[in-house]
Amino acid sequence: MRLLVTGAAGKVGQVFLPAFLNAPRFSSWDVVALCNNRVIDAGDRVSVVRGSMSDDGVIAEALDGVTHVLHLAAVKEMPDLAIDVALKGLYLLLERFRVSGDARQFVLLSGDCVVGHMFQDYRAPITEEAPRRAYQGSYALTKVLEEVMLEQYAIQYGLTVTTLRAPWIMEKDDFRYALRLDDTQFGGPAWETLIDEVTLERVRRGGYYPVMKDVTGDFLKRNFVHVDDLVEAILLSLDNPAAYGELFNIAMNEPVDYGALAPLLGRKERLEGLDVQTPFHSNWLDNTKARKVLGWNPSVDLEELVERAWKYRRGEGDPRIVWYPG
Repeated sequence: MRLLVTGAAGKVGQVFLPAFLNAPRFSSWDVVALCNNRVIDAGDRVSVVRGSMSDDGVIAEALDGVTHVLHLAAVKEMPDLAIDVALKGLYLLLERFRVSGDARQFVLLSGDCVVGHMFQDYRAPITEEAPRRAYQGSYALTKVLEEVMLEQYAIQYGLTVTTLRAPWIMEKDDFRYALRLDDTQFGGPAWETLIDEVTLERVRRGGYYPVMKDVTGDFLKRNFVHVDDLVEAILLSLDNPAAYGELFNIAMNEPVDYGALAPLLGRKERLEGLDVQTPFHSNWLDNTKARKVLGWNPSVDLEELVERAWKYRRGEGDPRIVWYPG
């Protein structure tokens, strides 16, 4: 078997590759890593093809002898790249893969942006049957179109596909810095749009964490998944007939409740919560299907997420990276 991984040098790819290569079930497989801006080292079972996904010649080279594709590559809010990478690139991959005599399964990593995560209101847990309701921006739009394109290749050509839909993916100390109120904050939202200037200047000095409230005034409940748990779900989906033709939500068993952070950060880290009213909606990405069909169960809950994020210390050669361009 031969697996093509796009985005192999990214956050998920860098955790996935060693896990895959060390898994006994895949010991006879080899890997092709399609890289563009960042390149990984080749090895005994890993070869590297470098170039743009919008280049049909590069795609043809990368797919030579490939039986399975894991498509991780993505761009965030960069409209000038969105069409080439997210749409043309996926189209070229699917077109060449569907006519390959070796093709067995195409796995797409999607995101909860396709259902609007905290920007859209859902009255019940969000299952795989929920309608796609993307929030504004090119990233969410392209993820919707990717999912639809994959569905149609399965319908039109009988291609065997699997889609894994994940929320914000956490690794290392990401969660710790997602809760920072100063310039070291990782990710969003932009606090200056939610906190008045005087208060923000005061809390930037440290000692506080944001206790976000949803549009109703209750504590915000937001979906996350740790990269280790996501990688386990990918491994369980690869070459698994139970995953063929399926879409799975891959998220923590429960969304992070910002109100539940108080006992974890108050006593342990001596941080004081700062109430932040937001226009966001509390939502629950239901992972029941993945747990039942794949036998997957995430190991990182809120307490473990906090524990890992606050214990992790970065060395000089381990910078915090915004993995997506933009």
